[in-house]
Amino acid sequence: MELLKRLSEAPGVPGYESEVRRIVAEALGKLVDDVKTDSLGNLIAHKAGPGPRVLVAAHMDEIGFLVRFVDTKTGFLRIEPLGGFDPRTLIAQRVVVHTQDAKLPGCIGSKPIHILTEDERKKPLLLKDLFVDVGLPAESVAERVQVGDMVTLQQAFTTFGEVVSGKALDDRAGLYAMIEAVRRVSELDCDLTLVGTTQEEVGLRGAHVAGYAGRPDIAVALDVTVAVDLPQVQEHEHVTRLGGGVAIKLKDSASISHPALVRAMRKLADERDIPFQMEILPRGGTDAGALQLAQEGAAVITLSLPVRYVHSVVETAHTRDLEAWIALLAAFLETAGSVELAR
Repeated sequence: MELLKRLSEAPGVPGYESEVRRIVAEALGKLVDDVKTDSLGNLIAHKAGPGPRVLVAAHMDEIGFLVRFVDTKTGFLRIEPLGGFDPRTLIAQRVVVHTQDAKLPGCIGSKPIHILTEDERKKPLLLKDLFVDVGLPAESVAERVQVGDMVTLQQAFTTFGEVVSGKALDDRAGLYAMIEAVRRVSELDCDLTLVGTTQEEVGLRGAHVAGYAGRPDIAVALDVTVAVDLPQVQEHEHVTRLGGGVAIKLKDSASISHPALVRAMRKLADERDIPFQMEILPRGGTDAGALQLAQEGAAVITLSLPVRYVHSVVETAHTRDLEAWIALLAAFLETAGSVELAR
């Protein structure tokens, strides 16, 4: 889990994924034939093999912020979100402001409840109500912080019970699963391209370009999905449940998985006793939505990791699901040549 910990704790909001890219390149270096970076910052690795051209993608970026305003009178910072946030999860969170020459610790502040008016208490919290405090005099902040500096949430990766938890499991866990699956493959049955994509959280942007890299016949996106097996949530709303196994996605807002790939994944999971569950996600999408549209198109599917509390600093996944995720991907890479894509 050391690699997953490093990936989870590394900073990298959309467009600023360089540190994550370095970790992935280092981990993949001895497992593939070559590694390169394209103009959008996607990391693209290739491992030659027989059979169909398969592309596996997981995104490197995490939700975060850019500094959009430096208050030279008070030293407080206003922030611009990159990705989707529930503002309620941000109250009193610690952050890091990544300036040109330093990493400044800070926290997200808001107007305290003690002085809120009755009307203010009834209104939903908005991102514009929040600010960052780095605990320095206004003059020092104005000298050190610039508009456009990256701001990331700070949270240590941890394990408890049967789960792992931390920030950016969406989608650093996907990068980890991709690397571990390639490490486990006994004999590759496809010509394989592996991509760490950029800017997924702001519109699948890296994947739109990466889909041209390996001219894939098949593209597999690795991403997290919501596990809503929580108190006061009805069973039909769970989407997935923690500990139920890897999720084989049928559809989300961005893509419909190719039926032949769904059948192939289910068959493999049954044959190899890999726990799995079927997923339909009402809202949200993955890189598969962009990969299926590159060039003349590709057959796509998403394999998902069930995660509770998605888009927060306590994203939580079951180790059994993580293991099933890796096992199913490795099994597919060993048998991809046998998949008949005819519908």
